[in-house]
Amino acid sequence: MDFYYLPLSAPCQSVMLVAQALGIKLNLKELDLFAGEHLKPEFLKLNPQHTIPTLVDNDVVLWESRAIITYLCEKYGKNDGLYPRDPKKRAMVNQRLYFDMGTLYQRFSQAFYPVMMQGQQLNPELVVKLDEALEFLEVFLEKTSFVAGDKLTVADLCVLASITTIDISVGHDISKYQQIQRWYAQLKESVGGYQEICHDGAVKFREHFNYTRQ
Repeated sequence: MDFYYLPLSAPCQSVMLVAQALGIKLNLKELDLFAGEHLKPEFLKLNPQHTIPTLVDNDVVLWESRAIITYLCEKYGKNDGLYPRDPKKRAMVNQRLYFDMGTLYQRFSQAFYPVMMQGQQLNPELVVKLDEALEFLEVFLEKTSFVAGDKLTVADLCVLASITTIDISVGHDISKYQQIQRWYAQLKESVGGYQEICHDGAVKFREHFNYTRQ
């Protein structure tokens, strides 16, 4: 299946982590957004929103990373370990996926994208909002070993990509969050493909924008 992506994108990284965990081989098609490759007619036919990641699996074309991730699990997962079928457990995983999309990564992007991409000054109020999101995650991890319960799920892999970007790409201080640090250290060692997908991708993100911590 074809996977249109950018290596420095945390949402793309999260899909790649899940695919690796499921043993799925992706036909990687890197798109240079900075050169406008996502606006070419052939890609717009696939995805009129011209966003990445975008997955093409025969007649199925999907974008939005969390939708792709859950699709891969439901279609190709050999069991429900990463995306449980039990309604209560799945609801918790879904909630954490939406938290990652709508709160954690969104607040990171609101705080740091203008600085990295437009050369603006860092807005302290937006940094406070990001720290609030990290505090929410800290509370989640005080109650359970993993982001959405006591076992690794796709929610962990999505949040791992976000936290790595927050940590490495912009050097935001997460040292005060003890539970996040515990969980982060564990997953960096145990998740297949972490180094080349997340860590190296976050370094590329920082280097592309020549970002220096403010």
